[in-house]
Amino acid sequence: MNVKLIAHTTLADVYVLELPPQAVPASTNERAAVALTAIRTCYSPNAPAEILPLEGAKYFGQSASDGEAGTEADRLFRHITRSGHTSTLEHITYTFAIEGVSRSLLAQLTRHRQFSFSVQSQRYVKFGSSDKSGGFDYVIPESISDDKFTERGDNPYYRKTAAGTFIEAMETLQKAYDALRACGVPAEDARYVLPNAAACNLVMTANLRAILEFYGKRNASTHAQWEIADLAEAVRSEIEKVDAWVDPYFSERSASV
Repeated sequence: MNVKLIAHTTLADVYVLELPPQAVPASTNERAAVALTAIRTCYSPNAPAEILPLEGAKYFGQSASDGEAGTEADRLFRHITRSGHTSTLEHITYTFAIEGVSRSLLAQLTRHRQFSFSVQSQRYVKFGSSDKSGGFDYVIPESISDDKFTERGDNPYYRKTAAGTFIEAMETLQKAYDALRACGVPAEDARYVLPNAAACNLVMTANLRAILEFYGKRNASTHAQWEIADLAEAVRSEIEKVDAWVDPYFSERSASV
């Protein structure tokens, strides 16, 4: 699995040029500025476009008054998330390039309704051994290993590792796919023999509220299956590389499980 953040919400350049210098200090994260604008719009007499010019210096320039870390903006974000008013975080989006995950994971991921997906097609991408793809890749769970063995009932001396059994099954399915394609079955129908383990690539976009809810249900401290738990942690890691200010909200989701 490879997960990379490829896009996220930013302030419009034309809007930034209109802001007074003190409104948004240079150290201020743009997603935090968007969050402040959305949150304060709900409670301020000022118009949305006036929030940063008139209130930005106060919230981003003063230490948190609740005794916790960060600025007044961080205090406000904590208050909003703890009070459940997280619809204000839907204005912040992230887009990820996700590679090498199983169709089994994809089935779980699509249960999160607020996520948007563009998924590698098994109809239009051909997965024959002689195609450009070189055949389908697959994901092997760690529980299917070389130190576990299967036995054939009619031969008590026959032993094969669990990993060997799994790989043999994948190779058999590849041969079946190739044979179907060779006799003229279109890729959109030959794909019916491809397994849940078959790997795929996708682009995924989600807002911060949806991501936090996803993480709360799928992170490594939950009972989520290992692969989607790995994805949840990778998404968190990618976001925190650019938005360290959201780390406490991921941590609270993990601690509340």
